[in-house]
Amino acid sequence: MRLVVGRIGRAHGIKGEVTVEVRTDDPERRFAPGSVLLTDPAHVGPLTVAAGRVHSGRLLLSFEGVRDRNAAEALRGTLLLVEVDADERLEDPDEFYDHQLVGLTAVQADGVEVGRVSQVLHLPAQDVLVVKDAHGRESLVPFVAEIVPEVDLDAGRVVLNPPPGLLNLQEAEETRPE
Repeated sequence: MRLVVGRIGRAHGIKGEVTVEVRTDDPERRFAPGSVLLTDPAHVGPLTVAAGRVHSGRLLLSFEGVRDRNAAEALRGTLLLVEVDADERLEDPDEFYDHQLVGLTAVQADGVEVGRVSQVLHLPAQDVLVVKDAHGRESLVPFVAEIVPEVDLDAGRVVLNPPPGLLNLQEAEETRPE
């Protein structure tokens, strides 16, 4: 299975470095020198990381064969991907790949089913689970321990402890057509 670990931004300087929007919790491993990254679009890569550094809070990478600003700028917008085993689990029990969360049944702490996780959004402030109920309505659930206290991959469920109004379950019941 292919996972997106980053997106190439603009060129930095004149020697082929690019900024990278990091989309992984393990950038030290994913972007280590010598790492080979697949790309989307595929014809651009694969790219081999030559060097990496942090400058003013941004990750800068250089790739083998990309030696000047023009070559670096041609990579702008390219997604960086890695191949992982679909069953691979991360070492930290509180970290998950998106594909592991999508499809899980979302239940409240009392066991009442709310819906299924249909998507994981990576927003600037935090990650958000998109939970779709049986009627196709979506709720955006912040993926934080206070609201999602349990993720059980083996049981295929996430437990939600939503604050009042987050899911609007009462309102949904009242407005459902007869």
